[in-house]
Amino acid sequence: MIRRILSILPLLWALGFALFVVALPQPAPDGATDAIVVLTGAPGRIERGLALLQAGRARRMLISGVNRDVRPHELALAQKVPAALFDCCVDLGREAVDTRSNALETARWIEARRYRTVRFVTTDWHMRRARYELERAVGPDVQIVSDAVKSRAGFSMLFKEYHKYLLSRLGALVGL
Repeated sequence: MIRRILSILPLLWALGFALFVVALPQPAPDGATDAIVVLTGAPGRIERGLALLQAGRARRMLISGVNRDVRPHELALAQKVPAALFDCCVDLGREAVDTRSNALETARWIEARRYRTVRFVTTDWHMRRARYELERAVGPDVQIVSDAVKSRAGFSMLFKEYHKYLLSRLGALVGL
């Protein structure tokens, strides 16, 4: 009996990976939220968040995981947006160093501003794990709208991210 159960685990793992790859999260449809949260780390994320902010999809945006040396006006120049947009409406989170600390930094920011709806922007391959961590950090009172940035992730990136996602879920099961 144990042997049969153990023999099914590789099949479940393979099916899970296939589903992970073929059903990558997509960009969200238009709609407004209280805020936008963007995680640094891959191309297109900050651009997507700024475009949404400029289109009036939210009042304020957090960019989580920004290097301590980056200044708002430098980021505005690099993104080719008015510095005034950063002055009024963009906060730079500098505490996060990984996905879990992104979630904690974001949760503190959301709680301090009492936001109830957040558009969450990260890359498609990263969305499941990042959203899972954010949901754990903010709890059920905050509605999260996933807005995935499409990528061209290769097999190794998807393989690695799938395992990080599984480990994240397993860690939560054992209380980490």
